[in-house]
Amino acid sequence: MYIPKQYRMNHDEAVQMMKSYPFALLITVDEQRPLATHIPLEIREEEGKIYATGHIAYGNIQKKTLDHNRDVLLIFQGPHAYISSSWYEREEVPTWDYLAVHAYGTSRVLEKDELKSALDSMLKRYESHRENGRLWETFDPELLEREMKGIVGFEIEITSIEAAAKMSQNRSDTDYKSIVAELEKSEDQEEIQVAQWMREKRKGLFE
Repeated sequence: MYIPKQYRMNHDEAVQMMKSYPFALLITVDEQRPLATHIPLEIREEEGKIYATGHIAYGNIQKKTLDHNRDVLLIFQGPHAYISSSWYEREEVPTWDYLAVHAYGTSRVLEKDELKSALDSMLKRYESHRENGRLWETFDPELLEREMKGIVGFEIEITSIEAAAKMSQNRSDTDYKSIVAELEKSEDQEEIQVAQWMREKRKGLFE
C-alpha cells in the first residue's frame, strides 16, 4: 500500500485499529488466483507478537490456502469520508479521508481444541456484556460439535503491518476546522467518526 510519510500510522495505532475494526478481508492466492473472505477476527498480543484468529466455512475453497501459508494478507478498514473542496479556503480538488491497515503474516489451521478456545474467546467478547449472553457453556454440547464440523479455524502470526491514516493532516488549521464542522453536520456515522478522529488529533484547535 502506498502511504506518503505524513499519513503513516504508528505501530500501536495500527494494532489498536485492528482491534477496534476486526471485521477484515482475508486474502490468499490459490494457483495465482486471488481468494478473499470477509470475516471477523480476534486480535491478540502475546510475548511481543501479534496474532489474528478466525474461522471460515468448511465449504470455502480458501481453506486449502491457510495451512502453513507465509503470504496471507488481512485488510482492516476504518471510518472514511468524502471531503469536499468547497470546505477549503482556496480552490482545490476534493479527496477522500480514511483509516486502513494491511497486515501480512503466516497462517496455520487450528486443531480442534484450539478452535474451541478461539470460539469461546470470540463469544466472550461479543456476548459476555449482554443480558442472557450466549457463552460457550450455555450451548448444547451436541450442537456445538455439529457446528464445529462445518468450519475451519485458523491463526495468523502478523509479520508486518502497513497502516494509513489519511485524515487531512496536510490541511491548514482553518481548513481542518472547517472539515470537522462540515462532517459533524452529517447523519452518517462514519463521517462523524472521521470528525471525532480529527478532533482528537488536533485537540488544541477545538478548545
